[in-house]
Amino acid sequence: ARECLAVRNSVGAMDASTLGKIDASGPDVVEFLERIYTHNVGRMKVGRCAYGIMLGEDGMLMDDGVMARLGEHRFYLTTTTGGAANVLGWLEKWLQTEWPELKVYLTSLTEHYSTIAVAGPSSRRVLESLGCDIPLDKERFPFMTVRPAILADMRVTLFRVSFSGELAFEINIDSNFALAMWERVMEAGKAFDIAPYGTETMHVLRAEKGFIIVGQDADGSVTPVDLGMNWLLSKEKDFLGKRSLQRPDCLREDRKQLVGLLSSDGRTVLAEGTQLVGETGRSTPAPMCGHVTSSYRSACLGHPFALALVAGGRNRKGETIYAALPEGNPFPVQIVAPAFYDPEGRRQHV
Repeated sequence: ARECLAVRNSVGAMDASTLGKIDASGPDVVEFLERIYTHNVGRMKVGRCAYGIMLGEDGMLMDDGVMARLGEHRFYLTTTTGGAANVLGWLEKWLQTEWPELKVYLTSLTEHYSTIAVAGPSSRRVLESLGCDIPLDKERFPFMTVRPAILADMRVTLFRVSFSGELAFEINIDSNFALAMWERVMEAGKAFDIAPYGTETMHVLRAEKGFIIVGQDADGSVTPVDLGMNWLLSKEKDFLGKRSLQRPDCLREDRKQLVGLLSSDGRTVLAEGTQLVGETGRSTPAPMCGHVTSSYRSACLGHPFALALVAGGRNRKGETIYAALPEGNPFPVQIVAPAFYDPEGRRQHV
């Protein structure tokens, strides 16, 4: 709770180095990435970042991350921590066996670079106090952009991206200098009551925003449409998994969809994995309508909340369903939108 409130109210720093990092370059890199990712890669200007997802051939969400265009023929891709090796293998498989005519070169940078996320309303002032050779204001360094910089006399690549929903910067630096940079950030942050925060805090912050984690809120049986990510699916190009999204099973109205849940008593934290039923009084085994994927107590909101996959969930907002608790009595929960905090996204754009 202390770490969450520090990020929401002032500033926090996290070691995000475990994320997979891939350098993709070559004359055909745009064409290659257009086929792998669902959004329009070619429209990205140099210096821009985009949230990108890739699907399996079955149309199910496989991995997500931030893509940055560093040059006309050079991109920097991030992947989930657990998916780093798998994604590189997936890209190489298509490049080597299906499209060998494409001139694209992939290099894993996961261990070469370390990432320090500095997040919170005071994050910009912390970086400015370190000494930075580029302006960090929102007009010249807007949200979802990337810039090379000298920060605290060290060469870095700065990303203006946020997984917490707050104003945030991600410092990418050669791993040999990462500890020195971390110490400088923590020293400069003392004036702003900086708090180092970890994975558990990051999970709470992102869930308050309704941001998913692949492998937790998406388990290989979930399409981007189920998650409300239709906006990421290009209508103008083909990509891996696109045709599978038109299968009758993927078009069912009663597919499990991402929603938020609130406990009826405002106190109970649902266990992750809890099964959900539509009504009480049914003899067991009762038909399940979904399950809880993420569940936390929020110091910022002042009450517990959860994310869940619920059959036809998007059209059931405001409805009460029941969590099958181990104690035996069905516990009422209300279906709400999955974004609990700053749903308009204003705070990350300041």
